[in-house]
Amino acid sequence: MNLELFIARKVYFGETTKQKVSSPAIKIAIAGIAIGLAAMVLSVCIVVGFKKEIRDKVIGFGSHIQITSFTNTTSYETKPVRLTDSLLSVINSNVNVNHIESFATKPGIIKTDSDFQGVVLKGVGEDYDWSFFKDNMIEGDVLQSSDSVTGNQAIISKYIADRLHLKLGDSFMTYFIQEPVKVRKFTIAGIYSTNFEDYDKLFMIVDLRTVQRLNSWDDNQVSGLELRIKDYNRLKEVKTELFFEMAECHDGDGNALFTRSIEDMNPMIFSWLSLLDMNVWVIIILMLAVSGFTMISGLLIIILERANMIGILKALGARNTSIRKVFLYISAFLILKGMFWGNCIALAICGLQKYFGIIKLDPATYYVTEMPVYINPIYIILINIGALIISLLMMIGPSYLIARISPAKSIKFE
Repeated sequence: MNLELFIARKVYFGETTKQKVSSPAIKIAIAGIAIGLAAMVLSVCIVVGFKKEIRDKVIGFGSHIQITSFTNTTSYETKPVRLTDSLLSVINSNVNVNHIESFATKPGIIKTDSDFQGVVLKGVGEDYDWSFFKDNMIEGDVLQSSDSVTGNQAIISKYIADRLHLKLGDSFMTYFIQEPVKVRKFTIAGIYSTNFEDYDKLFMIVDLRTVQRLNSWDDNQVSGLELRIKDYNRLKEVKTELFFEMAECHDGDGNALFTRSIEDMNPMIFSWLSLLDMNVWVIIILMLAVSGFTMISGLLIIILERANMIGILKALGARNTSIRKVFLYISAFLILKGMFWGNCIALAICGLQKYFGIIKLDPATYYVTEMPVYINPIYIILINIGALIISLLMMIGPSYLIARISPAKSIKFE
């Protein structure tokens, strides 16, 4: 039998109120652990949720990886890539690629009677994954490839619709600066809103064939290919692999191909998201320090309250190491109790926010309308294990106070 654990359980789970470890200072220490752990779990869930929300918005407009002509790196007025079966087979042979879709872009200017707005037409075909726009559609519907009038339909953002005073079903003229200048009339089939203004004010989604006709391209000529991969955590690895594969390939016109990841195309956004990780680490370190010091004070109080018991145990022949283990077990009980309530508080807040959206945010500043949370069980388990280990390690130093307690004095003055 583990004698130290047996004594610790008797002390902590004493049958009478007098025997239990229940002084106000101990309750404060438990509360400190609970609040600290709740803050750590909440900070991780919120930051991970925020990063995932912003990342998904950027990926929704540009996918994980883009393959374009080598000259298409700085402009939406692109040089075409002529698709071939051999090119597509090379990409399809990569087991990490989950979905391939073609696209074409064309800069233009929407002109109404009272205002105008520069946009980029993004032409998409039958292979396009509409899940992102379906989730962010507020009026109307996505383009239907089987519709005979799809070529005259467009999906615009709420930002553009509000700025130009347009609504679902309205028509407008779009001008394309080239020789000669071209004009096309579009009808609004849907209005989306992602609250990501940098993209909302830019992209207008149309049928792929419309952009191909505007650019005087053939049916197998596109601005490039968008690829979605199975595991985003392997983005850099897959991008590098495809980069070298595409470097050895050429399109149907003999043009060299260039491979970029969504992080390469948006370095500012992803660098900003990476900086958020530093905030999480600062919060975790501060909360561990606060929780640890409150627990240290609690342990010292327990040792002083149990000075007579320590003296008796020493008089009976118990070693200092054995007695220290008793109080470390008691500390573990207190820490686990605080962690239990901390997890309950954090998960309750996350659940309320996830399903009811209690805390609202300004989309102009944060790109989201409510505080996002993402509950990852693995992260929560790692936080709990780390907090428990670090808290117990911080208890080792104060436990050495037991060695300075004299059996004769502690028993005499009880």
